[in-house]
Amino acid sequence: MPITEILEENCRKFGDDICLVEINPEIQEVRRVTWKEYELTEPAPTAHYRREITWNVFNEKANRFANLLLSRGVKKGDKVAILLMNCLEWLPVYFGILKTGAIAVPLNFRYASDEIEYCLNLAEVDVLVFGPEFIGRIEEIADTISKNRLLFYVGANCPSFAEDYSELTANSSSQSPDIKLTDDDDAAIYFSSGTTGFPKAILHNHLSLMHSCKVEQNHHGQTKDDIFLCIPPLYHTGAKMHWFGSFLVGGKAVLLKGTKPKTIIEAVSAEKCTIVWLLVPWAQDILDAIDRGDIDLSKYELSQWRLMHIGAQPVPPSLIARWKEHFPNHEYDTNYGLSESIGPGAVHLGVENIHKVGAIGKAGYGWKTKIIDENGQIVKQGEVGELCVSGPGVMTCYYNDKAATDEVLKGEWLLTGDMAMEDEDGFIFLVDRKKDVVISGGENIYPVQIENFIRGYDKVKDVAVIGVPDSRLGEATMAIIEVKDGMECSEDEINEFCLKLPRYKRPHHIVFEDIPRNPTGKIEKPKLRKKYCGESVVAKQNRG
Repeated sequence: MPITEILEENCRKFGDDICLVEINPEIQEVRRVTWKEYELTEPAPTAHYRREITWNVFNEKANRFANLLLSRGVKKGDKVAILLMNCLEWLPVYFGILKTGAIAVPLNFRYASDEIEYCLNLAEVDVLVFGPEFIGRIEEIADTISKNRLLFYVGANCPSFAEDYSELTANSSSQSPDIKLTDDDDAAIYFSSGTTGFPKAILHNHLSLMHSCKVEQNHHGQTKDDIFLCIPPLYHTGAKMHWFGSFLVGGKAVLLKGTKPKTIIEAVSAEKCTIVWLLVPWAQDILDAIDRGDIDLSKYELSQWRLMHIGAQPVPPSLIARWKEHFPNHEYDTNYGLSESIGPGAVHLGVENIHKVGAIGKAGYGWKTKIIDENGQIVKQGEVGELCVSGPGVMTCYYNDKAATDEVLKGEWLLTGDMAMEDEDGFIFLVDRKKDVVISGGENIYPVQIENFIRGYDKVKDVAVIGVPDSRLGEATMAIIEVKDGMECSEDEINEFCLKLPRYKRPHHIVFEDIPRNPTGKIEKPKLRKKYCGESVVAKQNRG
């Protein structure tokens, strides 16, 4: 069934229950919100900006936006882009788009003006909804992008080149529009992370979205009583699809703006959160803050917190060992997926398999996996090959890019571009991205293996390994290392620590600097390659 029916069902069953809470710790002064459907909690001595809505209000706001779009001629198959920071309006806007039969197109909040315009054109977007943080960027391109599309602004002080979302939706009908949807109808376009240049537009249908709801709830057993803390940006499949597990059962979610360790712990305690999805850097920061004494866990109510899970990148086993020292009662899970497979869950570890930390797990609920060589043949257990996944969550295509689609869709199978191996117990270990493999002196070197090893050094906060040109070896490995706050580390220390590695895996070059990561936690290796390898090498790698 279309995913919009879940919202209608939650409204019927739990209409007066709180479903979404927004917290912004950066706004210390609690402002009085004038919209009648919003209620602010009585501020504490150090209160943050906090808003909440019920399922009834969620559904009503989605209906109002849907009817506004329909009144402006938006029809089934049209595209409506969302450029908002996480806020209470984000999800009602998303579901309002889906209720019209149009396609929701979330945009990365880090996009520059030229990237925004590129994505709007690639996805053939008809309407753009944007917030106050993006006025400057949209203004730069307003003359060109407004010629053939509507611009709606969410926030106070609407700019002259857009229309006021709040004013228009307030005067729109709150009744659900009578638009018939099917599982096969297109639902959303998500953009790839853009780690190899400008992003691709990934098209999914309603069946994909529904499958992600079922996968997440099957893996983590959300109930109506669970409270999910959502920190990552909603434009990405990871955050939204993890929330889908709570959405399916009518559970509450807390949208937290901010990733500081104390902010996260405070939110878990104050909002009684039971499930938290973290990125590796955030988990590391929390542990470091605890170890430094910046966070005293005894001052917080954390007994209800039952599950911490991580995705978006390989997880160092040493990190989870540290986590269990401080949070021994937590269930833990690793989730693997990509936007082309509707986000997390195509492979997952499972809370019962913590003894296999380091693996990404086995095929998720409703998914199949295989690992193949360059000829498309399944490799033997223990051998490295490209991971492929198959299931109801595989994308329809890269929108307007048949050549790119044909490269990765082979019948029912999606080629992930990730190199992996399966152990004797059937657990899959991620080795590296296919394009990140370094070939040095004829040897295939997988940077993730070296990164996981170096992270075991107690002074290392983060590390990225790339290949740099070498006249003798073709490529040589370089380790870019970010040192923990307040610590000093030398090249000699790292070289000595790496003596435990086979000689060919030891980094040839070591530099110390901060590691760039995108909003979904992935290391931005193209930036590092551009800096240390030059434009020509990066262009070649981007072409694959």
